[in-house]
Amino acid sequence: MNKEKILLFIMDGDVDISKLRDMLSDMNTVDIAEILEYLEKDKFIQVFRVLPKTVASEVFANMDSEHQQSVIEALTDIEIGEIINKLFVDDAVDFIEEMPANVVKRVLENVQSEKRKLINQFLQYPDDSAGSIMTTEYINLREEASIQEAFTTIRNTGSNKETINTCYVISNDRLLVGEVTARKLMLANPQERIGNIMDTTPVFAHTTDDREVVADQFKKYDLLAMPVVDKEQRLVGIITVDDIMDVIVQENTEDMEKMGALKPSDDPYMKSGIFHLAKNRFLWLLVLMLSATITATIIEGFEESLALMPILVAFIPMLMDTGGNSGCQSSTLIIRGMALGDIRLRDFLRVFWKEIRVALLCGLALAAVNFGRIYIMNGKNILLSVTVSLALVCTVLVAKSVGALLPMLAKRIGIDPAMMAAPVITTIADAASLIMYFTFARLILGL
Repeated sequence: MNKEKILLFIMDGDVDISKLRDMLSDMNTVDIAEILEYLEKDKFIQVFRVLPKTVASEVFANMDSEHQQSVIEALTDIEIGEIINKLFVDDAVDFIEEMPANVVKRVLENVQSEKRKLINQFLQYPDDSAGSIMTTEYINLREEASIQEAFTTIRNTGSNKETINTCYVISNDRLLVGEVTARKLMLANPQERIGNIMDTTPVFAHTTDDREVVADQFKKYDLLAMPVVDKEQRLVGIITVDDIMDVIVQENTEDMEKMGALKPSDDPYMKSGIFHLAKNRFLWLLVLMLSATITATIIEGFEESLALMPILVAFIPMLMDTGGNSGCQSSTLIIRGMALGDIRLRDFLRVFWKEIRVALLCGLALAAVNFGRIYIMNGKNILLSVTVSLALVCTVLVAKSVGALLPMLAKRIGIDPAMMAAPVITTIADAASLIMYFTFARLILGL
C-alpha cells in the first residue's frame, strides 16, 4: 500500500489500530517517518505509539529534530528509555545534539548507563571531527580465530551491529591490525585463520580527523565503512556510508550558502523564522553595500569624462554584469574542483594559464558581438565601439583570473574557498572593469 492511501486511512476518522499496525510494520521505516511528519501533532503521537517497539526506534532515527522532540515530550520515561536504548549510538548522538538542554537531561536520565557513557564520550568530540559521526556498533574479530569461530561471533552479535559487511581485526590491546569482508569469510575454508585472509592495510581515520577529509577518503577508495582509531591506533568505532552522505549534504549546503553571501545555518528554510533568516543575510548585505562605495568612488573620479560624453554611462551596467558573471563562472568551477579533489594548490599556475586562455576566447567573442552592436546602434562611432570592446575583453580577463585564483589563495591561507565566491569576486571585478573602462576612454576618446 502506498503512502497516500495510508495517510487517507489514518485521517479517515476512527482508525483500526491493529490493521494500522500491520500496514506500517511492512513499510520501510523512512517512509513511515515521512507519513508521520504529515500529521497533526496529536494524531502523529497516536500513530507513533501504535508502532511495534522494534520499528519505533528506527522510525524515530529518521524523523527531523522537531518531531523527535515532540515524541520525547509525549512519551513516558520508560518509553523514552526503550526508544533511545535501541538507537545506534551515532543516531542517538545526532538526536541529542539537536535537542534543548531540558530534553537532553531527561533522555540521558532514562538510557542505560553504558550507553549514556558512550553518548557523553561522543559529545566531547568536535562537531566536524570523525569521532563525532562514528558508531561503536561493529564486529571485531581476533586474527588467531578461525573462519568458523568468526561466523559464530557474527551470528551471536551481528543483529545489534550497524553493519556486518566488513569485520575489523584487532589485537589483544585492541590495536587495529586488519579487516575482512563478509565475502572473504564466506569463500574461505572454515578452518582457515582470520589472520591469513584479512587485509592488513585497511584505510582508517583518526577520531580528530576532519569529517570532510574522511568523506573524500570514502569517495577515493569507494568505501561502505571505515574504521576509526585513537592516537594509539586502538579501534574505537567505525563510520558508515549513510553518515558520510549526511556529511556531504551538510558540507555542500554550507558551501552553497557561503557562495550566495549567506551565513551558514543548520535550520531548514521552512522552519526558520524571518528574523533568523534576516540575521543570516544582513551582515553580508551590509559588507557588499559598503564595498559598493568603491565603484561609486571610481565613477566620481571620472565625472569629467562622463560629462563630456554621457553615452559612456550606458555601458557601465553591461561591463559590470559581464565581469561579475565571468568571475562567478570561474570561481564556481574552481571551488567545486577543489572540493572534489580534482584541483590542488600545486595546480595554481596551470589553472591561471588555462583561465587566461578561456578568458581570451570568451572576451574576444563577446567583444566582436559587442563591437557590431555599438557600431550599428550608436551612429557608427568606431572609437566608442573600440573603447567599450577593449574594456570588455580586459574585464573578462581580470574577472576570470580573479575568480579562479582567489578561491585557491583562500584555501592556501586557511579560509573556506566558498567565501571567495560570487559576492567578493563581483566587487573586485566591478572595480577593475570601471578603472579599465575609463582609462581606455581617456586614451582612445581623449576625454
